Amino acid sequence: MSTERVRLAPNHAQPSAYVRGRPFEKGNGGRRPGSKNRTTLVAEALLKGEEVTLVRKAIERAKAGDTQMLKFLLDRILPKERSVRVDLPAMDGASNAVDALAAIIAAVRTGQIAPSDGEALASLVQIRARLINDVELNLRLDDIEKRQKEVQDTLESLRESR
Repeated sequence: MSTERVRLAPNHAQPSAYVRGRPFEKGNGGRRPGSKNRTTLVAEALLKGEEVTLVRKAIERAKAGDTQMLKFLLDRILPKERSVRVDLPAMDGASNAVDALAAIIAAVRTGQIAPSDGEALASLVQIRARLINDVELNLRLDDIEKRQKEVQDTLESLRESR
């Protein structure tokens, strides 16, 4: 990144102000989104119609023992994500989230899973715990409302009997 200071052109509002880099002229936002570099356009033009031949040649080289070509091809073919296996305790209640998080942290600490995988699993545990907590709170609220209704009905029947 250049830290060179450039003096603005005299037709700008503040001719003595300094800005970093070279800004575009007013009304010129630069290259349009999605436009390609000239080198990319030339490369595409040269390779047009040769894609199948090049892929076949790459596969031949990989089969012949070119490990770099094999790695190149596999990096583009195989999925980036992989499934991880961690034994987590059953989460019957929100309080079990502590044990599940402890198991995830232990798996990361021992190298069984990558930290990014541990973070994703911890996020799932947190969501599950929040969901369980919400359901439990709704059930408790429903029970309280039901009891309150019963108490109100009992009080009304006592008032009417007087």
